[in-house]
Amino acid sequence: MIGSKNAAPGALERGPGRWLALAVLVLAVLLVAVDATVLGLATPYISEDLAPTGTQLLWIGDVYSFVIAGLLVSMGSLGDRIGRKKLLLIGAVAFGAVSVLNAYASTPEMLILARALLGVAGATLMPSTLALIRNIFHDPRERSIAIGVWGAAASAGMAVGPVVGGFLLEHFWWGSVFLINLPVMAVLVVVGIKLLPESRNPAPGPWDLISVVLSLIGMIAVVYAIKEAAAHGVGPVPLGAAVLGAAALVWFVRRQLSLPAPLLDMRLFKNRGFSGAVLADLLTILGMAGLIFFLSQFLQLVQGRPPLEAGLAELPAAVGAVAAGLAAGTVARRFSVRSVVSAGLAAIGLALAALTVLQQSTGYPVLGTVLLTVGIGSGLAFTVTADVILSSVPKEQAGSASAVSETAYELGAALGIALLGSIVTGVYRDFTVPAGTPPEVAAAAHESLGGAVHSATALPPQTADALVSAAQAAFVDGMRLAAGVGAVVLLATAVAAWFMLRGQRLESVEEQPEREPAHHA
Repeated sequence: MIGSKNAAPGALERGPGRWLALAVLVLAVLLVAVDATVLGLATPYISEDLAPTGTQLLWIGDVYSFVIAGLLVSMGSLGDRIGRKKLLLIGAVAFGAVSVLNAYASTPEMLILARALLGVAGATLMPSTLALIRNIFHDPRERSIAIGVWGAAASAGMAVGPVVGGFLLEHFWWGSVFLINLPVMAVLVVVGIKLLPESRNPAPGPWDLISVVLSLIGMIAVVYAIKEAAAHGVGPVPLGAAVLGAAALVWFVRRQLSLPAPLLDMRLFKNRGFSGAVLADLLTILGMAGLIFFLSQFLQLVQGRPPLEAGLAELPAAVGAVAAGLAAGTVARRFSVRSVVSAGLAAIGLALAALTVLQQSTGYPVLGTVLLTVGIGSGLAFTVTADVILSSVPKEQAGSASAVSETAYELGAALGIALLGSIVTGVYRDFTVPAGTPPEVAAAAHESLGGAVHSATALPPQTADALVSAAQAAFVDGMRLAAGVGAVVLLATAVAAWFMLRGQRLESVEEQPEREPAHHA
């Protein structure tokens, strides 16, 4: 059976099978992307039903990314060893099962735990999809198209999530947004068993459990330290976590350099293009993620849009990302990698800068234009950096390389929600409640905007309107400041990418002849 599986990639190259296999991988990407976006739309309903504190609400939003960031490198390396197809299918089944646990969570603590477990399952999916693309598509131009489709699917999932989620939230309870994972997971597993070829590193060496534990502890501790420091200031707990995380990561790096078969080959980072692409991914998502997380709440709780309308309002970002992602490889070959990536990052930075003048009454033409610009910029930047990262390594290390790419993405998402989210929360908590507001209502209102809207229903109409208006104004003030910080991060990253990606090119067909003999597998 193993032999037939190993023969599959060669057969795929001669027919349409590789594009059908890509369609299956796209389902896995949709699975993760949809899950990431429906949560933001469901946040007001979760706030009302489970009454989490502001800190718990941030944990519900970002614990998924924390865990996924801590495990991606380990899972990418595991896929290189046991088989990327096998890991992908196991992860898809687990993702579906844990989605049910998320849907029926009855307390904030249970939902946080369920989101963490979903992160464990999600960590098996993304590195496997990119690594399989690297091994299925040997022609560099076809691979650029496949990566563009992969990125476009992620963007489409981010658009489909709010629309489908909005429809479900208007007709069912908030847990239904997690159950949409189940049919996608079922199709992925059934069709993937038939269509996907197996691929692995032929000489992987042992899977070092000490390295797995060190990377997990290091990543989670560092992210936790940043989150706590941003939310509550520097103190003994975040300092202790930062020291623990830094020590674990230093030990991890030293151990990788000494192992004959490391979990992550640190020599990859000597490639300036690889390092520049990874850094661009991390800082781009950091600049965007926190703001996107709060945008759904702005559309619903500040501008009063119903969930489905709020979901549809976010579509321009996905449309821009899909179009730009599909064209990115061609544009990068026509001009240059650094010009396309830097232009994409600068476009996002300028769009975020436009949000520094955001008002409660800001019209949709302005918001739609900002979202479209963010989509185009991210589609260009992410597609080209993913191509650079995968092209910089041998096929055998595709899982580890794509895991580094995804780790940068997820770490950036976690840091973005933690840092920019904490800016929004910090500004928001300072607003003054109207005179005569009961202490318990004031406390609930200061926890989150959803809490303010919900708790105001117990007040006389005039006091309730004043409370909600003050909370909305404070929330918008926080978003403006977070947008400004995000804009600075993105524009600085655009400049850094211009220098770090100097001379970097995407592979062309002419550079490939020496790799042809490897196709006989």
